[in-house]
This record gives sequence, C-alpha cells and structure tokens, in this order.
Amino acid sequence: MIENRIKTAAVRAAKDAGAKLLEEFSQFDRRQIKLKSHYEILTKADLLSERAIILEISKNFPDHDILSEESGPLRQSYSEARDEGIKSEYLWIVDPLDGTTNFSIHNPLWSVSIAVARQGEIIFGLVFVPFLDELYLAEKGKGATLNGKKIRVSDIRGERAFHTFCHGVAAKDIRLALKYYQNQKLSQFDCRQLGSAAIELGMVAAGRSESILIPGARSWDVAAGALLAEEAGGRVTDFSGIKWRVGSSDLLATNGLVHDDILKLVSKI
Repeated sequence: MIENRIKTAAVRAAKDAGAKLLEEFSQFDRRQIKLKSHYEILTKADLLSERAIILEISKNFPDHDILSEESGPLRQSYSEARDEGIKSEYLWIVDPLDGTTNFSIHNPLWSVSIAVARQGEIIFGLVFVPFLDELYLAEKGKGATLNGKKIRVSDIRGERAFHTFCHGVAAKDIRLALKYYQNQKLSQFDCRQLGSAAIELGMVAAGRSESILIPGARSWDVAAGALLAEEAGGRVTDFSGIKWRVGSSDLLATNGLVHDDILKLVSKI
C-alpha cells in the first residue's frame, strides 16, 4: 500500500535528517546564522536537513509534489496549488528544522516535521525530536503514537490547564500572541512559548499540555502536528472554530475541553 511506503520513506527521511542535524548542533556557531526577515533566521543546518528529506522523497515518489519551508512560498490551498502547476494528488509538506532559533542557541527543543496531503487532506504526519529521540506519528483514521505507543490528549481543564503559543512573522500576529500570553499567564496555571510549533502540537497530542495557539500559522510548521493532535482525540480549528486545513491562516489545537474558552478569549482580544 502506498500509505505504508509513505510512512517508511518519511521515517527514514526524518531519521537521516535528524542525524545530520545532531551533528551540526554539537558544533553550531551562532555567528553562522542568516536573517530571512527581522524575526526569522536560516542556518546551514536547515538546508542540510531539507536536502536529505527531499532526496528521500524524490527517490521514492518522483511524481509527488513537495512543499518545503526553504524552497518557496506556501500555496494557500490545494486548488491553488493545482493552478500553480502541482499535478500529483499527493503533496509532502516539510519543515526540515522547526525551531531554528532554539537550535541556534543550543536549546534542544527543535524538530523535523513531515506531513503528506492527498487532494488537500492531511493523511500522514510525523514529528521527530532528534535530541530527545522522540518520534510522533499519525495516520488518518488510525490514531497517533509516540515512539510506537498510542497517545491521547489530556482530560485537564480549568485552572490546572497548561497552555502554549507560537506566532507568525506579521506584526498583527505577534501582537495577538502577546495579548493572549498576558491574559493566560495572569489567569491560568501557566502559558509558554517553547519555540517549536511541531513539538508543541505533539505535546497536546501526548497529553503533556492542553493547547497551542498560533496566529499566523504556516502549513509547513503545523500540518503534521495538526494531524497528531486530531488523531489523539483533540480538536484543531482556525480562530473561527472551523476545522483547520492546509493554508488556514491561524490554528488552535487543544484537548477539546478548553477549546471553546480559548476561542472566546481570542475573539475578545
């Protein structure tokens, strides 16, 4: 089955990329970074990882299309992608190094994120955290696992809930995230930005946290993690409460129990 071949190739690609990233991490010099924008950096490690992943995908699925963070702009929907020349019904969505800033300061919370969409629907998601040797996997309709063990979102709500957040590069997204953080930090148990949306989505899926909010979410950062959270029993929407899809501009993933409260808070912000 093609789904099994996809899983095998994706895991192999992530492990290969992860090994290269770990080698770079051990000797990384922060002076090597390049600025993609005021808020974003690019390292040699991003490109090494991307090259390894794309090579593995292309070798096994030469007719599949690939969208990777460092290779070009995000196409906003499957239909638009078709109009722009994507021919295959399969689209690989790759973030070769999610958490580049963490990586650059020798913070181990960084990851490799690989998702596969078929006709615009995410059917497979993988998040690999090399430093922790944690591999999150999700297949549409088959649940989610962490290192081969089934995972499930938490049943925690109320004042004991732990929240995380991330944001895009637009000023409006950063302002919303800061207001959200201030509100949650002052009124809830805790709220933190850990620096890798893919890992934070995996944490929701594994019941390690109750939510992640991302204004200005980009598909390569969140596609795999969104499926993880959903397949682990969580709820994943945009800020209007509509089910998240590839190209959605915002994302909220939760254990489901805290979802509506957070949507109400965002609407007030």
